[in-house]
Amino acid sequence: MLETTGGYWSPIVWIVAFIVAFLMAYIMWGMGEKKHAKGEQEKPFLSGQDEPSKEAVHVRAGNIYWGFTETLSGYYDFMKKIHTGIINDYVLWFLGMAAIFFLAIVLPGVIM
Repeated sequence: MLETTGGYWSPIVWIVAFIVAFLMAYIMWGMGEKKHAKGEQEKPFLSGQDEPSKEAVHVRAGNIYWGFTETLSGYYDFMKKIHTGIINDYVLWFLGMAAIFFLAIVLPGVIM
């Protein structure tokens, strides 16, 4: 057992907890419906319409993240303008920011 300020950690307790959780999940799964009709029951219910094509029901990423991208559209527009796609530019940005962070961290210690 390992005692910390936040409590204790015992591998045996965790193993027992996982076993109990697994047994509970297995019992609940076993209580589920055993019958499942193949064919008609496997199809999605779309208000009585015939099954649409895969393209018609496919949710594109732009639709999923619409609110997120719309909210941050100002940031995305700015980032698209400075995006060149050239790896040398990204390495230069990385080195420049690393130098700024290095100076911000090391310089105050050197001055004092």
